[in-house]
Amino acid sequence: MKTTRVRRNRTRARLGAAALAAVMALLMAVPFATSASAHETDQVYLYLSVSENDVAGRLEVPFSDISEVFGITLEGRGSDIIAVLEERLDELQTYAAQHVTVGADGQTWDLNFEGVELLFPNNTPDFNFVLLPFEVDVPVDEVPRVLDVGLDAFFDEIEGRDGLLLIENDWQRGVFDNESEGLVSFSAATRVHTVDLGDTSQWSNFTASIGLGLDHIRTGPDHIFFILVLLLPSVLIFTTKWEPAASFGSALWRILKVATMFTVAHSITFTLAGLDLLPLPPSRLVESIIALSIAAAALHNLFPVGANKEWAIAFAFGLFHGMGFAGLVSGLDVSRSTQLVTLLGRNVGIEVGQAIIILLMFTGLFVLRRTRFYRPVFVAVSLLLAAVASVWTIERVFQQDFNINGAVDAAIMWPRVLLPIAIFTAVCYALYRREAAADRLLDLPADDAAHSDVAGEGLTDQMTSV
Repeated sequence: MKTTRVRRNRTRARLGAAALAAVMALLMAVPFATSASAHETDQVYLYLSVSENDVAGRLEVPFSDISEVFGITLEGRGSDIIAVLEERLDELQTYAAQHVTVGADGQTWDLNFEGVELLFPNNTPDFNFVLLPFEVDVPVDEVPRVLDVGLDAFFDEIEGRDGLLLIENDWQRGVFDNESEGLVSFSAATRVHTVDLGDTSQWSNFTASIGLGLDHIRTGPDHIFFILVLLLPSVLIFTTKWEPAASFGSALWRILKVATMFTVAHSITFTLAGLDLLPLPPSRLVESIIALSIAAAALHNLFPVGANKEWAIAFAFGLFHGMGFAGLVSGLDVSRSTQLVTLLGRNVGIEVGQAIIILLMFTGLFVLRRTRFYRPVFVAVSLLLAAVASVWTIERVFQQDFNINGAVDAAIMWPRVLLPIAIFTAVCYALYRREAAADRLLDLPADDAAHSDVAGEGLTDQMTSV
């Protein structure tokens, strides 16, 4: 019997190390996305956004060019600079219209400039830009895929000045929010280019939208927090109180099913919204309800009224999250089919993103759940998430800014957040080993303990069963 127990302990140790190694491998395998910016020099930049029927864009000009050519001093706060620019706005827009051209088939289309904005990339004073947005008066029913684009703003006035064209959005080709990949360069010797946008492809739209969905998870703290709220009780089972779940496999499957119900719910609302069958409430209301849903779910962890039915909570609140997702693309001036493909791709990306969060966090939580440390962590994190979500709710309802987003964004910044996740998983495993050696592991519920060693239930079933 003693030999059998020693072998079992060795097996648990090996399997525990394997589970930890799997988490580390997943951490290393997740792509390290970084943000990029085209504004690394004092060029003139021309951005275009192209849909089936419309073209829009903006001209971005360095402060130094405006000051040198127009004699305008651009100093002080952003509001002060805007006020100075607006006094000369007609002159600036007239100049821009004379030095930017967009057209096709030998025709040059009219540009309608409207307003002025500022850009301070990376807080670098030497590369601050004045933005002049415009709409293109397209005289044909469908925008051609080959455009004639001209740019020579400040080329004659400033020696060596050149420019860059970027296609910021081309939804039919799957290009979204491109801020760094230039398409063609302009110089004093080459001021006009014939630009082939390429063939349209809903598949490109779909795959690019998946990336946007992943990016939404990476940069969307409210969505991450909602997944964390659902993760906390996923390694527990509620009888008369929260107790450790016995099976790694069944617990993981349970949280994945909860996440899937969340996906099903937000798929329903974003599809209905995409088909214009469901009018979207004001974004302020939707975002407020999303924040409130996080607080409510976190408090449900502490005072469960639908214990072991977290899927129903995820489904109910997922309907509102879906409205938030639909709002991401509801303003796109594209066809219904293009918009729905974009929505579907983003949804797939969101599903993949939340699955990555679950897989990264689940092993550590499952290992920790049988120690005396899990209950305090469970309560403290639930209260913290409820508090942050409550502040978000107040901010969104009353349109106030308590600067909480800065702290939250810093805490979950990608890929820096992967290091604390790895440390957390390692600490959980170390605590589990220490508690197991001291024979202080929490008992499993009687009904679950009998099944905890069933073959195929999962790596950590064997590691944690006693």
